[in-house]
Amino acid sequence: MIRLHHSPQTRSARVLWLLHELGVEFELRSYPFDASLQSADYLRLSPLGRVPALEIDGQAIFESGAMMELLCETFPDAGLGRSPGHAERAEWLQFIHFAETVSIHAAALTQQHIMLREDWMRSPTIMKLEARRLAKCLAMLDAHLADRSYLLEGGFSAADIGVGQAVWMGRVFVPLNDFAALAPWMDRLSARPGFQASLPKPDDPLLYRQSHYPPWPEAKPE
Repeated sequence: MIRLHHSPQTRSARVLWLLHELGVEFELRSYPFDASLQSADYLRLSPLGRVPALEIDGQAIFESGAMMELLCETFPDAGLGRSPGHAERAEWLQFIHFAETVSIHAAALTQQHIMLREDWMRSPTIMKLEARRLAKCLAMLDAHLADRSYLLEGGFSAADIGVGQAVWMGRVFVPLNDFAALAPWMDRLSARPGFQASLPKPDDPLLYRQSHYPPWPEAKPE
């Protein structure tokens, strides 16, 4: 039995996307990104009250990178992982975990622009700094993708899912228009049925309500 605990437009979307790409049966439980994640029942699955949480074969885990690795090892025939001894194993692991490097900057910007509701709570310095840090990550990915279609020469993998979902979150803070290789890579990923299935449903509560959140002070967040 596989059960994913998920909130739309968060890191849990990368695990949801992977499950769809694997083509396996799973149960999805969706939560608004609010205090419901602090319930006693949910904290037994994710002690910090964060998403995602994954229940698999009677065990609960709460770190998305670990979920990605475990699911790829559990379903190796899907070809989305790179097993120990594979020539691309080290690079695959690198990008599986680089997804969190991208996400942490997007998360800091999400907090500044969205979670902190009053202007006096926000820091123009942090907003500008994190946007620059995110842009630096995107520039590195853009250079890496200049001569290939996916992150690994061997083709599409869970590494593209993890990093792609992080870039998809980050694009509302740093648009992809100026990245010659990154933008078409994201277009390829977002056209995949698995990605489309992981997007918020029409009645899901949205975290991001704008297509772009410019750094302060060019435009104040809403």
